[in-house]
Amino acid sequence: MKRITIVILIISMLVTFVGLIYLQARYVRINAEMIENQFNESVERSLFQAVILVEENEALEYLGETLEGDILKNKNSNLNVLSQTNASTLGNQIDSVSKNLIMSQMSVHKPSLRLSTHHGHATIEETSRYLQEKFRQNFSRSKTILDQAVFRWMRDSESKEISERVNFGELNTILEKILQNNGVQLPFYYSVVDKQGDIIFKCSKQLHENATNNNVFSQKLFPSEETNREAFLQVTFPTKQNYILSSLNLLLPSVFLLVLILVIFIVAIIIIFKQKQLNTIKNDFVNNMTHELKTPISSISLASQMLQDPSVGKTPELLSHISKVIREETKRLSFMVEKVLQMAVFEKDKSILKVNEKQINLLIKEIVSNFSLKVSNKGGQITTNLNATHDMALVDEVHFTNVIFNLMDNALKYSDKPLLLTIETWNEKDNLLISIEDNGIGIHKDDVKRVFEKFYRVSTGNLHNVKGFGLGLAYVKKIVTEHRGTIKVESELNIGTKFTITIPTLKNYEL
Repeated sequence: MKRITIVILIISMLVTFVGLIYLQARYVRINAEMIENQFNESVERSLFQAVILVEENEALEYLGETLEGDILKNKNSNLNVLSQTNASTLGNQIDSVSKNLIMSQMSVHKPSLRLSTHHGHATIEETSRYLQEKFRQNFSRSKTILDQAVFRWMRDSESKEISERVNFGELNTILEKILQNNGVQLPFYYSVVDKQGDIIFKCSKQLHENATNNNVFSQKLFPSEETNREAFLQVTFPTKQNYILSSLNLLLPSVFLLVLILVIFIVAIIIIFKQKQLNTIKNDFVNNMTHELKTPISSISLASQMLQDPSVGKTPELLSHISKVIREETKRLSFMVEKVLQMAVFEKDKSILKVNEKQINLLIKEIVSNFSLKVSNKGGQITTNLNATHDMALVDEVHFTNVIFNLMDNALKYSDKPLLLTIETWNEKDNLLISIEDNGIGIHKDDVKRVFEKFYRVSTGNLHNVKGFGLGLAYVKKIVTEHRGTIKVESELNIGTKFTITIPTLKNYEL
């Protein structure tokens, strides 16, 4: 895949994702605002209804007390009249008192139609006019009483304190019922304050401790009055924000999908870059392999041409030299083919091992014996400290031998002075540990964590005489892992490198 294609793909994915985030955020914000506005409207409507009801209750209570007082006065005055009359006029006074009592009661009760028996010659029309006139008189009297009561109420209320006009216990009940009727089920605190903001009454000490301007709702008490003693009902909902957030729970699936898309987007970008990097490394591998194969093939081809050329004398020394060249170059070809075959190991998910019980100390001794000639030819030395007392383990002899050999061969390749190679074994709990330490050129700390990656090659080792393919340590890591073990590396530049392998012993397998 071309670089420009990858860039365009990433930009397209980024623009799409940013657009999704913007739309989702806008959708969530609009829904939150809509829920909050609906809540605010319900609360404001409830507070207005509550203060109107408080005002009406005060008016009805005052009027009830006033009307009841007037009726009692009227009855008492009628009784006084009865006590002051003499016996000769008692009958006429009783009729008069009875009429007055009836008239006072008619201010409360609806008039009933009654035909007088004292006027036999009266018609229905005359009786109707008579009753209508009486009703107008009673209505006028009642209106006068009401006007006087309202006037006294307005005059008296002007001088009263809010605490005298409002029953705060009743106010709490009114608020609860009206809020519930308007669909507001949240807990609330309320207070009554004057226009300077001083608290006249509060229902709880927790009121307004965590309140913000958005959570405090205010409504003037007795809104139809014009007075200097203005008071305001303030209500706070401490769980308002939690209510709004809980109302947005239906949006959680879309948020989850958005996060999932983000994860997929990031993973896709990582995979794209890894694949591109792997493709580049593979191309380098093929180029390197082609270059490495050309050298031994050319040498073998030249040697074969010399054998076929009749003009070249076939002396024993020349034949020995040619055969040696062919043998060495054939070994190089076999080694390269072996490296290529190791690539197949990384493509298999199933275990490739054929394990058997093996004494690791004895196996290492055999490897050291075969490898010591190479080291001694370059002036080096191998030291072994095989101190593991429990060295029996289940290993694949061929692959585990390759692991030890690769680590020793790397130590020899990347040594700029006579090699001092130390191999040790020891036990920790039920594990066997093997360390291979050299005094070579070392590995930079930035490269240490990547030395086990496939096709990765340390920059300091990219020398002509030690060309490789970046497969050796990756192969070592995979084989050790297949043996249920671990491998770690410690290295310092110009000091040396130490690889430590940990594998379970046979006793650990039995457990």
